[in-house]
Parts: sequence; C-alpha cells; structure tokens
Amino acid sequence: VLAAYHSCIRQVQLYGPTNFAPVINHVARFAAAYRDGRNYFILLIITDGIITDMPKTVQAVVAASSLPMSIIIVGVGAADFSAMEELDADSTPLRTASGAKAVRDIVQFVPLRNFLRPGIDPQGAKVRLAKEVLAEIPDQFLGYMQRNRITPHQVPPESQPSILPPDPELL
Repeated sequence: VLAAYHSCIRQVQLYGPTNFAPVINHVARFAAAYRDGRNYFILLIITDGIITDMPKTVQAVVAASSLPMSIIIVGVGAADFSAMEELDADSTPLRTASGAKAVRDIVQFVPLRNFLRPGIDPQGAKVRLAKEVLAEIPDQFLGYMQRNRITPHQVPPESQPSILPPDPELL
C-alpha cells in the first residue's frame, strides 16, 4: 500500500467530492452474485477527504454487511477522518438514518499518517501498516462464513483460484 501510494501520489491530483457509495455498491453487486463461500471480496479505498455522501455510504455499508465482502479504508493526509471511525463501527453497530442495522462489521479504517511520522523506521512502518490494514479481515471473513453456515471444503490440489470472478452484470 505504501509503495503504491508513493508511486501514484506524484501523478494523481486528489480532489472531491468523495463519494464512497457508488464503489461500495459496485463491489456489493459482485459479492451478491457469489455467496457460496468460494469468493470473498475486499475493497480497498484510499481517500484524502471527508465523505460527501455519508448517508448513502452508510446505507451501502449496511446493505453490504450481509455479503461476502470487507471494506478497508486508508485515510491519507491531514483531513478530519472522524466519519471513517463511524463507518468502522468497532464499538457500536452501524445504523442507517431509518434504523437498519449492519449484520456485521465489515469496515476497517486506518489513517496512514499514523505510520508516516518523522523518525519512524520505514520498514517497521510498512509491517505495522500491513498488520493494521488486514487486522479485521480474518474475523470478518469467519463472521460471514459462520453466519451463513458455510463450512470449509476440500479443494482439489490441481484447482487454480481465480483472480477475479466474472462480472455478474455480464453473465
């Protein structure tokens, strides 16, 4: 993540609006087409801004919380990321304005600035960032599998995992 960020930041102009709902809904359509436990989707969002479609984003996350997916949000820069903490919902389940509640926590928010401070060993920072970014994925994955009563199955050694399943809109 750090290498990709440093490589791209020189060429990319970051600006608003910052709308998460469309990309969450797009990945959710994929996840909805693959609920059998053979595919699990992880959406990585790298953002420098405050969410401008927060109510729609909350609705999208709550709707996606029953699907085989997780969302990792990495905040870059010095913006106020308090809304991201709300989406992370580690202490309180995420709810929409109408009261619909997420069935499980699927969001992990990590502020990149915590790993890029002066005097911090860059190699150690990379390791800590990777650990923090991926920290909740095992529990989120197992939570989905357990909630849907999906048990592990034997995979033949000759089978090759796919990089990405086919787009459900093209099937």
